[in-house]
Formats: sequence, C-alpha cells, structure tokens
Amino acid sequence: MSRLTTIGFDADDTLWQNEQFFRLTERRFAELLSDYAAHDHLTERLLAAEKKNLAAYGFGIKGFTLSMIETAIEVTEGRAPANVISAILEAGREMLSHPVETLPGARETLEALAGDYRLVMITKGDLFDQERKLAASGLGDFFTAVEIVSDKKPETYRRIFARHGDGPERAMMVGNSLKSDVLPAIDAGGWGVFVPHELTWVLEHAEEPANHPRFRKIAHLGELREQVAAVD
Repeated sequence: MSRLTTIGFDADDTLWQNEQFFRLTERRFAELLSDYAAHDHLTERLLAAEKKNLAAYGFGIKGFTLSMIETAIEVTEGRAPANVISAILEAGREMLSHPVETLPGARETLEALAGDYRLVMITKGDLFDQERKLAASGLGDFFTAVEIVSDKKPETYRRIFARHGDGPERAMMVGNSLKSDVLPAIDAGGWGVFVPHELTWVLEHAEEPANHPRFRKIAHLGELREQVAAVD
C-alpha cells in the first residue's frame, strides 16, 4: 500500500470558479445603495456583517444575501426601499443558478489520480448549492465521497479522513484557502497543498507555513500529480 491513500479537494475556487460571482454581486449591491453610502463604506459594512453572521448563517450564498439585506437596512437607517431589497433578493437567486466553470487542469488531474487514490470532495457552503455545482461540473464521478461541512477544522479532517481513508497521516488536502483547506489539514496530521486563487475571500487569508514539512504550494492543479508522486 502506498504512503498516501486519500486526497481531499476543496471545491469553490479550487475545482471551479466561485468568488468572482460574489464580487460581481457585491459591485451590484454597492450600485443599488450608491445614493446612501460610498462604495468602500458599503463593502466594509457588508464584510463586517458577513463575519458577524457566519456563526448563524454559515458559509454560502444565502448567508451572503441575508448579510446584504442587513447592511442595506443599516446604511439607510431602516429606510431601505422595497425595490432595493427586492433587487438584492433577485441577485442572490441569480447567484444560486450561475453556470459552473471548472478551473484549468481540474478534470485532467482528478482523472489521473482517481485510479490510484481515494478522492474526497470536502467543501463548505450551502448543501443544495454545492450539490448543484458538483452535478453541473461533471466531476462527481471522480470522487468516492462528498462531504459538505459547516466549517473546516482539524477535527473535521481527522473525522473525514478516518471515515473515507486511512487517517489524516496518509491523506492530503488540496485547496485555495490557507485558513480552511491547508492549515487545519496539516494540524490534523495530513499534507496540505495550497493552490492560490486570485480572488480568494479575505476571511480565508492566512500566513503560509512555508517551512512546514507537510506544506506544499503549486501554481495550478496541473502541478499536483508531481507533488503527490513526491510524497509517495
């Protein structure tokens, strides 16, 4: 049996584009409320609302939409017009139906690794939306398991890699978030591979553990197979 048996993959902005839709909607939100506050102030207040609401709403479009509505009410001092609230709700619905654009190398990499390793998709977000995106991506058949979780902590990876593999010590997690994908997987005893994405959400930023022996960084998914072979 090889040293590495299981590879976990984040989904949003690792396998397919996601954050770009949040950024586009954020700009639309700022335009809707431009008569009440400056763009930078609106985005600052929206981020504060998102951060505050994570514990209640979790990650995903529905929580983002509720945070936009809350921010609209706040900056208008309770006078947000009904048509603005309606437009925010419509923007949220549009996000829930946006097309899925897989990232370069995603399919080829999964196809090359699926025969030799257990592949597990481990993602945060809304259950229905993540299931929709996975189905639309055409990548579902490569995974032996899919885990949609409320948050990603070391215990999350210990549990998932014990359930679907041989424990975190023989597992690797691949993703664009240092905070959610890489650092907790390493803390659990696994390998963490960082695949930077230019639009990673600010709340997912963290310092790279550059000197950690189980940390790897690649420019794109096409470089993953080489890192997997080096670990084995």
